[in-house]
Amino acid sequence: MRKNTLLAPLVAASLVSAAPAADSVLVVLKNGSELRAEVLKEREDALVLDLGTTILTLPRADISRVEKDASKITAGQRAAALSEDMYFVEPAREAMTVEKNVQRVAEAVVQIQTASGLGSGFIINKMGHVITNQHVIAGEREITVLVYKKKDGGLEKQSFTKVKIIAMNGYLDLAILQIDDEQAVKGLPFVPIGDSDALTQGQQVFAIGSPLGLERSVSQGIVSIRARENGGRWYIQSTTQINPGNSGGPLFNLKGEVVGVNNMKAAGVGVEGLGFSIPANMLKLFLKNREAFAFDPRNPNAGFRYLPPPAPGEEKKPDSVIPGT
Repeated sequence: MRKNTLLAPLVAASLVSAAPAADSVLVVLKNGSELRAEVLKEREDALVLDLGTTILTLPRADISRVEKDASKITAGQRAAALSEDMYFVEPAREAMTVEKNVQRVAEAVVQIQTASGLGSGFIINKMGHVITNQHVIAGEREITVLVYKKKDGGLEKQSFTKVKIIAMNGYLDLAILQIDDEQAVKGLPFVPIGDSDALTQGQQVFAIGSPLGLERSVSQGIVSIRARENGGRWYIQSTTQINPGNSGGPLFNLKGEVVGVNNMKAAGVGVEGLGFSIPANMLKLFLKNREAFAFDPRNPNAGFRYLPPPAPGEEKKPDSVIPGT
């Protein structure tokens, strides 16, 4: 018994001395957990980490981001970087190829199903809030959110039928939904919101959604122009293919940040590669001011919407742009 007692302090001391050094990195997982470790090896599909007491191989698909010089980052700074009210941002997020990005963000992209059709959306926080287009759920009261989760080397579909409408704006064509099941939303992946003002012409972007019901479809393109005016609103114009069913889905940059909400495409014979997305910075304003557009089931038209009077002699423009759904 005495021998075991003497060994106990030695074991504790070895654990302390084996702790990661001061130059360790901070690894933030998609479920919100954090850990400090030294990176022993970087692989395309995983990071091999030294936790001090054990060696851990962590799949990149489970990693949200890796911060260098983690010892210099305070908890307050991390919280500020992670959370902006309802959504979160990741300024130091690593850029990857489209193929690798799909692995880390695709699970947060969902399909929105209603009695009259379907669209796309994406989860923005651990509380299960989902962004989509207003026209995807307009007039609907029974909404299903279909999530695709990785499991045992494949995908598992999970349907959520308890879905609340939190806010919606017909002019901006944005809506906030919430999966109304606290237990079920635990562990669901979510994606960061990027800075759409930082986009440049020619920058590579990609979309994930359910065009024509073809779930989890990925399309790739470049930014044609960062701000294209149409009907008093501005959009990101890109060559990313957007079709019916893509509406409400995310437009990503190569950091895996949402820079736009896919909204509509140009239609016509021979017209291709003209997709339009609502800028992410417009989405941020909508999220921060969501109380002004709060949904009231007793009054589905709650909120004020002022329609501009028609200008004298104004001619109606040809209907050359159609919604993505």
